[in-house]
Amino acid sequence: MTNIVCLLSYLTQTTIFFIFDAFSSSAKLIKSFKGHTDRVYSIDYSTFDDGQFLCSGSYNNTIRVWNIEDNKQIQLSNENVSSVYCVKFSSYHSYNYHSNVICFSNDNTIDFWDIKDSQQSQVFNGHTDIVFDIKFSPFNGNRYFCSGSGDNTIRLWDIEKSKSLYVFHGHVRDVWCVDISPLQSNSNNKSNLIGAIGGNGYTICSGSCDSTICVWDIETAKLLNVFKGHKFEVKSVKYIPNELGISGGSNAILSASFDKSIRLWDIQSGKQIQVFNGHTDWIMAVEYSPFIVNNNEFNCNSNVICSGSLDNTIRFWDIRSNKKELYVINGYEKDSGIICLKFQQLKKKEKKRKNNEDINLYYGTNGGDICVWG
Repeated sequence: MTNIVCLLSYLTQTTIFFIFDAFSSSAKLIKSFKGHTDRVYSIDYSTFDDGQFLCSGSYNNTIRVWNIEDNKQIQLSNENVSSVYCVKFSSYHSYNYHSNVICFSNDNTIDFWDIKDSQQSQVFNGHTDIVFDIKFSPFNGNRYFCSGSGDNTIRLWDIEKSKSLYVFHGHVRDVWCVDISPLQSNSNNKSNLIGAIGGNGYTICSGSCDSTICVWDIETAKLLNVFKGHKFEVKSVKYIPNELGISGGSNAILSASFDKSIRLWDIQSGKQIQVFNGHTDWIMAVEYSPFIVNNNEFNCNSNVICSGSLDNTIRFWDIRSNKKELYVINGYEKDSGIICLKFQQLKKKEKKRKNNEDINLYYGTNGGDICVWG
């Protein structure tokens, strides 16, 4: 426990954070995006053409793109689309070509869709069952991405070559969530070559219906570690991101499960650091937030994590303490559960509030709405 306390103390000393009390005391529902008629599995955020945009994927076989500033839907695609479990703006196309492309799961394929042309640009085949999650690499201009599938495997893909590079075998049930470790401290130019990834220590973590979390070497596809502790399906996994100030931030993994618990794992020791209990139904998503809170026990600041559940609540937790949650947002009855979460700092022209309140929380609901709390 001492190591993680020191690590998180370093984290709060090197990064600008937002005070959680300012958010929790004044935040409210400020807008919602309506159009989906069923569960919103995934949302993502991007800026382009001097605007701010949200994309969303739903169980009702649609992908939507929204203009955040005026709440208008600018794109809708439901042609040859199955239930969309994951949708993301392609950081590869944005970083390398300044083009606006969406990547999404479409049954057992992964499709890339050009927003401007409103047409498919690439399709990745290889999985033999539903693709549940997708993550882009933080290195090499976001050229690579990994995916988790109902075929019990994880795959690493090369966008430029349009092919699968590695298949990761080890889980015995559906892989529901994946993440790639953050950019290493010696690799700030984002230009790592694929042949150097393993030597630099990049890893993939995955969560499965088999209740385990696996950590893999990203270059060799070798299984490095298995974390056991959750009693049911693992729905969400996250490495500590570099935005929170940790150099080589792959030191800990956060996970959420259908066993109604959130757990924090230390990768080096292979042990569970904390467990957070309080939700009364399946937890669908967990995220690190940009907030800090004063922790009297350690006489310093702590980072705040956030979780969404089918109990129709969003809960905030002190990452250093497994005591009762800090704050609860109760969804509306029509929401019927919280499915996905996304924090976003406002652009300058939107900053009409005090600095500590310049964060919005977007969340997708079981009822189909996308809500914004800020």
